[in-house]
Amino acid sequence: MSRTLVANAVLATLQPGPVPYGLVPRGALLLQDEHIEWCGAESDLPSFSVDRQWDAGGRLVTPALIDCHTHLIFGGNRAREFELRLAGASYEQIAREGGGINATVAATRSCSEADLLRMALRRVDALIAEGTATIEIKSGYGLTVADELKMLRVARRIAHERPVRIVTSYLAAHAVPVEYKGRPDDYIDAVILPGLEAAHAEGLVDAVDGFCETIAFSPEQIARVFEKARTLGLPVKLHAEQLSNLRGAALAARLGAFSADHLEYLDAEGVAAMAAAGTTAVLLPGAFYTLRETQAPPVDLLRQAGVGIAIATDCNPGSSPLTSPLLAMNMAATLFRLTPEETLAGMTREAARALGLVDRGVLRAGALADLAVWDVESPAELSYRIGFNPLHRRIFSGAV
Repeated sequence: MSRTLVANAVLATLQPGPVPYGLVPRGALLLQDEHIEWCGAESDLPSFSVDRQWDAGGRLVTPALIDCHTHLIFGGNRAREFELRLAGASYEQIAREGGGINATVAATRSCSEADLLRMALRRVDALIAEGTATIEIKSGYGLTVADELKMLRVARRIAHERPVRIVTSYLAAHAVPVEYKGRPDDYIDAVILPGLEAAHAEGLVDAVDGFCETIAFSPEQIARVFEKARTLGLPVKLHAEQLSNLRGAALAARLGAFSADHLEYLDAEGVAAMAAAGTTAVLLPGAFYTLRETQAPPVDLLRQAGVGIAIATDCNPGSSPLTSPLLAMNMAATLFRLTPEETLAGMTREAARALGLVDRGVLRAGALADLAVWDVESPAELSYRIGFNPLHRRIFSGAV
């Protein structure tokens, strides 16, 4: 057993309560191995013997960031589609003409696991450099059983290559591949369901995701996939109401989903369903920005209903080529009018909830000792600055 004292820190515990950010102006943390043993005001520090002590120099200490929605394993890029959108083409038009997700599917299928790992690690490094310690990674660019498993194996390998925690989501219900065009139910039967069984048997999947949209899968088709997930004891989450309102969020809530993500076209009925089920709203400002969307998620309705709001990069090659959690926080504040406190909670406490994780995202006894130390004068600076990284140090698994 090893015990480390982190002293002379300003703590943003992110614990809910009357104090903004759960702020402790002169605080300390005791880290025992991989966990926080004690957290509070330095004046209340109990008597402990410690193996080492680290002076934070009056800097801000927060939980390490959590990116709870990414697609960061993929081959190729979609810069050409970026040009087409700037010339007036819509995301849906590009997808229907053979671009979009299926363009990345072709590039990803042609890559080896080694190729995908090498490219993914560059994106992971960018997230780590801005204080991230947990990353959710989806499959969904393989769309065959073998290629979906390939992506998930690469995701698992990342945790052995870098000091970061990886959560995987099986997203074969991302798009209908060209070989099954017009036959989505056949694709579900031949690929999605057996692929999910294989991924689960290999220990590659932590949750099951889907894309409920006019260019992807109907609520009825998603329900089939999610019922299979439930028989395997796997939690679910859903891309919902990004381009239209198919009432996917209500479906996700009814099936006990951890989160519903995007939500630009979410209505009051969907908000109420999410609130009743405790389903977290994951907002993805990078996609909103990249697609030049004009309808923002109903943030006021989510607040009024008490729905937790998480923020993520949605790192992907098409609609959100974003690998900066700090920029995602700034976008959430600027584009969606979230407060700086909501954006920080959205990349920590609420992001953990969106992944069903209770051991991170806040500073408290028993939580993982994954911390970010920032050279800032106030927590609001984390979402205020643009293109500036004030990270001083990332503490992972208690190692200073």
